[in-house]
Amino acid sequence: MIHLDPTKKHDAILLFDCLDGNPNGDPDAGNQPRIDPQTQQGLVTDACLKRKVRNYVSLVGSSQEQPERYKIFIEDGTALNDHIARAYTEKGLSPKGGKSTPEEQNIARDWMCENFYDVRMFGAVLSTGLKAGQVWGGTQMSFARSLDPVLLQSVTITRCAATEAKEGKDNKTMGRKEIIPYGLFKSHVFYNPALAQSVGVTSEDLALFWESLVKCWEFDRSASRGFMACRGLYIFTHSAKYGNAPAHKLFDLLEITSNSETPRSFSDYSVDLDDHLPEGVQITRL
Repeated sequence: MIHLDPTKKHDAILLFDCLDGNPNGDPDAGNQPRIDPQTQQGLVTDACLKRKVRNYVSLVGSSQEQPERYKIFIEDGTALNDHIARAYTEKGLSPKGGKSTPEEQNIARDWMCENFYDVRMFGAVLSTGLKAGQVWGGTQMSFARSLDPVLLQSVTITRCAATEAKEGKDNKTMGRKEIIPYGLFKSHVFYNPALAQSVGVTSEDLALFWESLVKCWEFDRSASRGFMACRGLYIFTHSAKYGNAPAHKLFDLLEITSNSETPRSFSDYSVDLDDHLPEGVQITRL
C-alpha cells in the first residue's frame, strides 16, 4: 500500500470532532477550550495530538514484531535525562568527566532513534543531560482548527459528598466543567521522507502512525473530553521523493461545507474531495 511507503512524501488531512466536551484545555484561561479570540474557532495544539499518538503507541507497542523499538521518550512520570543516560549505558559508553565526544553523541543518538518511536517520528532535543545531539523528525502536525466558531460553555456541577467530615455531611461542593457543544476540527500532517529515512523510520512505523490517528480516540476517553472521534484521514502520496504538488493545493481539494447555522454533529457537514489530483499524486482514505 502506497501510503505505507517510508521513501515517499505524504501530506494528510485529519478530521475529528468533539461533542459536549473540552478537546484541549488552555491552562492560561482556567482550562477553557482553546479558541482563536478573533474568529472564535476552536484550537487543538499539535502537542495535544502528538500526545494521543504517543499514548496509543505506548498501549499497542508491545504487540508489534519488534516491541523494543516502540518505547516512548516523552512519557508521563519519567525523566528525559534518564533515557539519554541509558543510551550511553546500553552502548557501553563512559564519557570522561561527564563530557562526551561527538562520536559518542552520534552513537547515543542512533540508539535513541532505534529504540524510541516518538524520537524517530517527531524528533527530539537530546542535549539536556548527557548530550546525544538533536533529532529532526520526519513527521509534523499542525494545530487543529474548527471549521466553524465554537461556543464556550461553563457548566456548573455539584458534588453531594463533603471533602472533610467537619464540613458537615449535608455540605455540597460546587464545581464547573468547561465545554463546547460541538466542533469539527481539521489538522494537517506532513511526512518528509528525507528526514524520516535519516532516523530509520520503517513502513511499520508509518502504518502505526496512520493507525494511531484513526484509533487513538477510542482509548483516550475522559468525562471532560466528551465524545471525540476521527471523522476522516485523507493521505496524499507523491510519486516524487520531493513532492509532485504543493501541500496547500492538495489540501484545497477537500471541501467541507456546513449545512447548519449551528452544527451539532458530523452529519451537519458535507465533505467532498475533488478527484482531479495532480499528476504523480495518489489519495488514500482511512
